[in-house]
Amino acid sequence: MVKIEKMTTQHLAEVITLSVVEEQKKFVGTIDEILASANAQIRPHVILVEDKTVGFFLIDTTYAKTYDFTGQSNSIGLRSFFISKEHQGKGYAKQAILALPNYLSEAYPHHSKIFLTVNCQNPIAKELYLKGGFEDTNALYHGGAAGPQHIMVRSIKSSIRAVSQ
Repeated sequence: MVKIEKMTTQHLAEVITLSVVEEQKKFVGTIDEILASANAQIRPHVILVEDKTVGFFLIDTTYAKTYDFTGQSNSIGLRSFFISKEHQGKGYAKQAILALPNYLSEAYPHHSKIFLTVNCQNPIAKELYLKGGFEDTNALYHGGAAGPQHIMVRSIKSSIRAVSQ
C-alpha cells in the first residue's frame, strides 16, 4: 500500500536515485531538473511503499496564477508525477493517484481542485489519471515543451464527502 508524504531532507538520498525510462524523460524530465523547480510554492512530495521511496511529484500552489485555464484561484497543480522505473508496473501509480484527493484535502485544505496537464503523446498516463478520477476538460494546453497536452481536473474534496455521507 502506498503512502504519500511531503518530501523532507530525510528522503533526499532515495529521491535523487529515482528515474524514468528514457522515452518518459520528455514528459517528466530528470529528478535533478524537477528538484531544481521546487520552491516554497512548488512543493515536492514522495510516494512510499513500506517506507521506501518509489515515486515523486510536485504540488504547485500557484498553478492558478500561472495557468488561466484553471479559472479558479483555489486550485493547485500536479506536476512531474512519476514512479521510478524499477517500481513501474506494480500498481503504485494508480494507488497514489487514488490516494491523492484525501491526502491533498488534509495537506492543502484551502484548495478544492487539482489540475494537471498530460502530453497527448502519453496515453498511458492519461488513462491512469482518468482511472484515478480526473476528468479531461476536452481542452488542450499548447505551451508544453514536448507538444500539446490534455488539461485534466479533479475535485480534491469529493472523496472526503463521499466517505462522510
